[in-house]
Amino acid sequence: MSDPGLRERKKQRMYQAVSDIAVRMFLERGFDAVSVAEVAAAAEISKPTLFRYFPAKEDLVLHRIADHEREAARVVEGGRAEGVAPLAALRRHFLDGIAAGDPITGLNDHPAVRAFYDLLYGTPSLVARLHAHLERSEAALAEALGGGLGARLAAGQIIAVRRILAEENWRRISAGEPVEDVREDAVGAAERAFATLEAGLPYLATPDITR
Repeated sequence: MSDPGLRERKKQRMYQAVSDIAVRMFLERGFDAVSVAEVAAAAEISKPTLFRYFPAKEDLVLHRIADHEREAARVVEGGRAEGVAPLAALRRHFLDGIAAGDPITGLNDHPAVRAFYDLLYGTPSLVARLHAHLERSEAALAEALGGGLGARLAAGQIIAVRRILAEENWRRISAGEPVEDVREDAVGAAERAFATLEAGLPYLATPDITR
């Protein structure tokens, strides 16, 4: 009997390899100038096989951030296990990301990272597809917060804050400001944003979020 774990690892390697090839081609020639058929040929797979892995062309790019869909939910779940309030855990995680230069916070000026995010934010169809990614992030976070309308409303606010903070950081980095000049402002903005969330969602500022 074959090892299901091995099959899954092979599948993930295929996802990564095809996505890497596609992103490289899109960066070289532009997203709209490269066809799915060309990506399939470069990856040495058939077009139907490619679509089994990536239902839409945009997914070839968004695969790079797909593992972040449940990031906020994982942070809340991990914080709960440690007895840390959801918003405190999320604030700590975002600030740690800023300190580490995590690209998802927008505070990274590595040429490859800048090129990827220029591609992502500079392509209308990718921006549109990104909204589906954010909706899935909201749904996962809402579930981690206990589900229901209140959790959905809270998750929407939290995901929006994280997105806007990251986009502002990225806007400044993309405009040529040095990372270290942006970092201090980014920390202050994140602290203020999460303080606002805590004021508006006080039950998420305590470890016990049951209501």
